[in-house]
This record gives sequence, C-alpha cells and structure tokens, in this order.
Amino acid sequence: MYKIGRRPRLRRLAVIGLGAMVAIAVGGSLAATQASAASTTRAATRGGYGLSLTKEYFGSTVEPYTGKETAVYRYTLSNANGMSVQILTYGATVQDIWVPGRYGQEADVVLGFKTLRDYVTYDSPPVAPTTGVYFGQTIGRYGNRIANGTFTLSQPGVGPVTYTIPVNNGPNSLHGGIVGFGNHIWADQPVYGNGYVGVQLTLVSPNGDQSYPPGSPGCPNGCTGYPATIKVVVTYTLNNANQLVIHYQTTNESSNLNTVINLTNHSYFNLAGESSPPGSAYGQLIMINADKYTPTNTVQIPLGYEASVFGTPFDFTRPFPMGARIQDVSANFNSPGYNQLLAPSQGYDHNWVLNPQTPATTGPLGLNLAATAYDPGSGRTLTVWTDQPGVQFYTSNFLTGTLVGISGHSYRQGAAYTFETQHFPNSPNQPNFPSTELDAGQTVTSTTIFAFSW
Repeated sequence: MYKIGRRPRLRRLAVIGLGAMVAIAVGGSLAATQASAASTTRAATRGGYGLSLTKEYFGSTVEPYTGKETAVYRYTLSNANGMSVQILTYGATVQDIWVPGRYGQEADVVLGFKTLRDYVTYDSPPVAPTTGVYFGQTIGRYGNRIANGTFTLSQPGVGPVTYTIPVNNGPNSLHGGIVGFGNHIWADQPVYGNGYVGVQLTLVSPNGDQSYPPGSPGCPNGCTGYPATIKVVVTYTLNNANQLVIHYQTTNESSNLNTVINLTNHSYFNLAGESSPPGSAYGQLIMINADKYTPTNTVQIPLGYEASVFGTPFDFTRPFPMGARIQDVSANFNSPGYNQLLAPSQGYDHNWVLNPQTPATTGPLGLNLAATAYDPGSGRTLTVWTDQPGVQFYTSNFLTGTLVGISGHSYRQGAAYTFETQHFPNSPNQPNFPSTELDAGQTVTSTTIFAFSW
C-alpha cells in the first residue's frame, strides 16, 4: 500500500467498472528504427452502444528491456458522439483525441507526432540531459522531479538504503529518468465492457530499473536504479459520456523490497485544436480546484511547504485565461517560489495542492474535481477528475518551434497545457508531503478522467 503522509487523501480505489479483465503477461518493448503512421492489418471493429474499438500495426522499434525489435500497435476508441481516442502501445501513449465542437467541427485536442520514428526520436530521447517533451506518455516510475536523482527508503530487515537514478533535468531526475515508462512497448489487450471500450496495457519494471555503471549518461558515479520489481497495468476506456478514463494499477512483486511510484499521463491539451496558431492556448480559461501550491527553488524542486495561491498569478480558483499573467514576474507575492518558478520556467510548471473533496466537487466514479479548461471559440470544455492529491499544470514553455506535430504544424510556446494528476514532486525526499512509497507485496490503484463537452 501507499504509506500516506499527513495528507491522506489518496483513496485505494478498486478496479472500477473494468469487469473481469485479464492481466496480460509482461511484454514490454521499445526501440529505435522507423515506422510509418497508419500501417496495415486493422482488426475487426467491435463494440456496442455506438462504441467501437480497432487495432492496427504502427511499426516496430527496439525494446530496451529485451534489446529486440518489437511491434507497436495503435488502438482507436470511438463513441457514439463523434469522439475518438488513439492509444499507442509505445509508451502507453495518447496520440490524439478527436472531439466535436460547438458548430459541429471536430478537432484533435492534444499534441502528438505522426510516426513512431518521431516518438522514438523526439518524445523522450534516452540521451541526458535531453529530456524530450513526453507528448501523451504514461510517465513512470516517478512522474515529475526527484532532487539530485537520489532518495532514501527503509527496507525490511535492513533499514535506510539510499538509491540513485539518472539525472536528466539539470541536477534532477525527471519523469523516471533517461529511459522511463514512455520509452517502452507495453503488452496490450483490448477491453470491451458494458458501455465502454478500451485497451489494457501492461509493463513489468525489473528491480534495479534505470541502473547504470559509472560514467553512463546521467550517472557519472553510477546509478543503483529503482528498487523492487513492479507490474504496472494501465487501462484506457472511452464511454458515451465522452469520458476518457485512465485506471492505473501497480503491484510491488518483490517480497522484501519497498519502492516509490508516481504515475501520470502527460497529454498536452489545446481545446482549439493542436493545429491552431501559436499561442492559441493562452486565451483558454483555466480553473484549478486548489487554494494552495508548492513553491519551488531555482531548479523547480518544491521547498517543502504549501503556499496560498490567493493574490498571486497561481490563483486559478475561478476560470482565468491561461496566459493573462504568465509574463507577470516582477512582484514578490510573499512566496519565495513565485519568481523562481515563472522566470526559469518561462511560464507555469508547478504542482497545485488539490482541495479536499466535498459533495460539490465529487464527480464520476466518486473522484475529486482537479481542473477545467474552456475554449471560447469552439465551445469545448475539458474537466479533469482524479483521486490524486496534486496536479502539475505546465504550459508548454519549452516548445520552440523545432518539433512538427501530427498535422504538420510546428509546436511553439503556448501551444498547449498539461494537467498531470499525481503526487507531489520530490515526495520521496519530503516527509511533509503525501508518501509515494509502495511496500513489498502491495498493490495500489488510482484513476483519472478526462471528460469533454461541447
């Protein structure tokens, strides 16, 4: 189980509404060759209630765990309302989400690449310190940053043990390290249920994952890697309520090793459409259900306490244009992390502490409201529900126009934003934060919903 800290708001949700799905034996697989976008072999369409699910070959690349060339597949989930989602087995990645608009027009509302080669080359290239952009990936083992790539855990019968993982973001480890979960090919299985279709993706991460000898990229003194073998099952489902449900289940398969885990999805949203002009996301209205955030130091590591958002540009307690205050870095809002955040980050890239759940903020599957986004032009709304204690709101600050997206357009600053539902950054080194420890032999689950309306 998670050892929950002073903010015990993470519920151990059962596997909700997924029926008797069979967990797949691990496969994992990544690599580095080519692959064109929409290859051959399309599986038969299945579904009900106007729902459909298809599977097609998307190319092949080398899986880091096995070193073997491995096939990658793309699943397309569609509902009766004209919404569709495409999921890749590479990185358990959301490639696109097509949503109708107020006037019937549809648009792809997440950033992504057209080919497997682009994902392998640009999404999270395994070369330190280049960390990539992580479009749509499932992030693990640890989403967000761990300071100096090191943390200490108490192990059964041993006591405190210090672990080191690759540094790939300044002095810190970001999104799992150099070869994170987004660099692997996940075993796949289609999911059909009463009122939903989906895909179940499975990956087994071995004990010592991300261990490297001295002198390796990101590991000048060597890295021990993460402790314990874990099995991760991520299930994406789509229903006719226009909800993309992401269910995570992680089992620590080791009998004598504790570990840390912090999974999230790294989709970049732009409700005007991913092919919209640069900066189009700046005018979209953002609401985050959080009265507090965690200020950071100059390398974006939380200082260990929570600060009020009120009277600062971090106040999204009511809908506010994303870009309206993004350049306001002159005032000191009695929060040491304020200037340190927006100046080095060139925008928002911070963790908001979600408010305790109330009847008014309880939504589908009993989840807490995390955030909403609204695009006045198209009338599209995104509502995010989760059982996680925090959300990282990031405004695509480091997109510089060098990457060409799925529609052939260049992505620049202000092209999109993320709502990464998760535990707090650097929690393994912050005893005041909710714990991310997963004990030997235990299983933890969590769920996030991206719900759309128009």
